[in-house]
Amino acid sequence: MNPAQAQPIVNPLQGLESQLQALHEASFGWALACCGRNSTEAEEVLQSAYEKLLTGKARFDGRSLLKTWLFAVIRRTAAEHRRWARVRSLWTSKAGTSEAAPISSPESSAAKRERATALAEALEQLATRQREVLHLVFYQEMSISEAADVMGVALGTARLHYERGKQNLLDRLKEKGVTQP
Repeated sequence: MNPAQAQPIVNPLQGLESQLQALHEASFGWALACCGRNSTEAEEVLQSAYEKLLTGKARFDGRSLLKTWLFAVIRRTAAEHRRWARVRSLWTSKAGTSEAAPISSPESSAAKRERATALAEALEQLATRQREVLHLVFYQEMSISEAADVMGVALGTARLHYERGKQNLLDRLKEKGVTQP
């Protein structure tokens, strides 16, 4: 075959890769939320999720938006990582070793930082589904319907968790003495 007649090699994942790059910042934010704000774990989860996508273990079939489907993959991957972490923890505790607890950094005294810290703490105290739907709606700018798709629940269930989550969050912030800016 003449080199001039050769067909160029086309990467079928090229479009997916560019879309993943465009969603990377939001995806990392969602991975952080799914991993309890642990950035190291979030990086591992996101890397595993991307590997699933690029190797074909997870396939986008077009029944939802790419972003909602991707966030659902990240959520399931984070759950898998938590399960494996529990198994590893059991193995290490049986072997007589223990893992060191993460060291928290000192908090800033600025009022804005204090409000952000209080908000993060209040969010962590919410039930998992309430926390997830609030994160998806407010931080990822999804509709409640899209959040329901990511979470794998019915729209009515997502709405219920959204409303209860907002009220519980407000109550916790009031307990901490945090007022609106």
